[in-house]
Amino acid sequence: MVERAFQVDLRGVVDLLSHHLYASPRVYVRELLQNAVDAITARRSAEPDCARIDIESPERTGDGTMRVHDTGIGLTEAEIHELLATIGRSSKRDDLGFSRHEFLGQFGIGLLACFLVADEVRMLTRSAAGGATMEWRGHADGRYEIAPAPTERAEPGSTVILRARPGVEQWSGATVMAELAELFGGLLPIEVTVDGRPVTGDGPPWLVPYPTTADRRHALADYAEDLFGFTPFAVLDLAVPEAGLTGLAFVLPQAANPAAHAGHRVYLKRMLLAENVEGLLPDWAFFVRCVVDVTELRPTASREALYDDELLDATRERLGDRIRDWLMELSTTDPGRLAEFLRVHQLGVKALALHDDEMLRLVDSWLPLETNAGALPLAEFRRRFDTLRYTTSVEEFRQLAAVAGAQGIGVVNGGYTYDTEILQRLPVLDPAIRVSRLDPAELATHFELVDPATELGLRPFLTAAQRALDRLDCEVALRAFDPPSLPALYLVDRDNQHRAELRATRKVADDLWADVLSAFDAGDEPDRPQLVLNHRNPLLRRIAAVPDPRLAVLAVESLYAQSLLLGQHPLRPADTALLNRSFAGLLEWAVHDPQGEIA
Repeated sequence: MVERAFQVDLRGVVDLLSHHLYASPRVYVRELLQNAVDAITARRSAEPDCARIDIESPERTGDGTMRVHDTGIGLTEAEIHELLATIGRSSKRDDLGFSRHEFLGQFGIGLLACFLVADEVRMLTRSAAGGATMEWRGHADGRYEIAPAPTERAEPGSTVILRARPGVEQWSGATVMAELAELFGGLLPIEVTVDGRPVTGDGPPWLVPYPTTADRRHALADYAEDLFGFTPFAVLDLAVPEAGLTGLAFVLPQAANPAAHAGHRVYLKRMLLAENVEGLLPDWAFFVRCVVDVTELRPTASREALYDDELLDATRERLGDRIRDWLMELSTTDPGRLAEFLRVHQLGVKALALHDDEMLRLVDSWLPLETNAGALPLAEFRRRFDTLRYTTSVEEFRQLAAVAGAQGIGVVNGGYTYDTEILQRLPVLDPAIRVSRLDPAELATHFELVDPATELGLRPFLTAAQRALDRLDCEVALRAFDPPSLPALYLVDRDNQHRAELRATRKVADDLWADVLSAFDAGDEPDRPQLVLNHRNPLLRRIAAVPDPRLAVLAVESLYAQSLLLGQHPLRPADTALLNRSFAGLLEWAVHDPQGEIA
């Protein structure tokens, strides 16, 4: 077997890296700044005062080129070959000292970003170790040349020269270059100027000293307003030493969409990595936006995101702990402020409570949930009712809440996001907490029986009503219950409903699947659903007293259909047909002429 080397199309590699690795042409300014900072960092170990980057726009140079000057360590001819003409080889960079921990990146691949805006990249460089100024000229097709520069640099360092290709000149204008230099390098501990104007400031705002705590709070709120466009509900200082992370977390003042992926502003050793980095915080913390500077987290190859590794996982957990601790502190130091926060960001807190016992305790004590006794925290609800019953849908709660409340049964609406799961987790806090899903059939046990004489007098009406609903597999029952405004209630035992659905599915399934379903069937014939008629309702009593049995049957069928709709029960074809028939029948009776003609 003959061993052969891969054939690499260098033009294709350059095109791939420069046009497809980066999201936008604007990153070429970041890469130029990054290379300049690394060169200065290398020289600073011997000459601490050497730290300046000057950018000149085409308006400044007057010859159509843009130039980036740095006072860095510079390169010898041998180093140019190793650093600027190799892609993917790191051993020589290590030997030359350009892969040390304090550097932002590595020479070579960063310059490829320049091909996003130019067809040719020139570098004039003079090494601090001595030697002549050299000129490196790289082309987008993969060629490069090295020769002595026509003029000597006055001091060590490098100058990168670009001429924007036609069609992308907007990326090299003075205004755009100043904006991009300030965006990417505004926090750098190195003086950066664009056409002589400084674009760097005092460093990260969270590290700047302020006269008072109030001054700092106002300054950071203004910073959030400038950066994100909102005045934060709260500002939290962040620190994760193992990740070299410092920064700020801004709590949003308005509700956020939990499905939207929150992006955070991340700097790497004071250089902006990206403005919308995802995955820095746990998913539940969607109500927070962060600005952080890191030294130990790894960037991806494009340097526009963070590499998802164990250190990022640990950092994410530590930042989540910081937010959680702040919420717990609010619960003891400022309950009013906590209540205000919960009104806005309850989804995030509930999401955290699903797996965090301390947050579950906070939700239990402070977060009001909808109940048939009003909006109450769960702890208060348990003080009023010995058992915490809940519904799993908003529609079921709205149908049964008033009825259950009239019977002295407390019900929590578990139909909103995370509520049912939180209710089911409550015994984790105390095994004595009784939680159960409300079974509608249970309500019937609290209804009053109608006295025998009254029910006997209504026997013809009830018999006709039962005969009408027999074909719909529904039982008719007469009871007296509150509220009196509800004429009828459709009740289904969930276990029986499940068994009925299994049997219905077996009838239309193939033999194999029918055999599988039969294993889940208890064998007993399920009890039929009930339409419970409320004798306390004035309309129901009037219907029961109608002399024409046909009209009474139409009215009962209408009550049945209305009860299905109010309870959000699925309508079978027979139910839909009955709904249409009863409605049309009642309309016909409404316009009926006593002489036997339709008016």
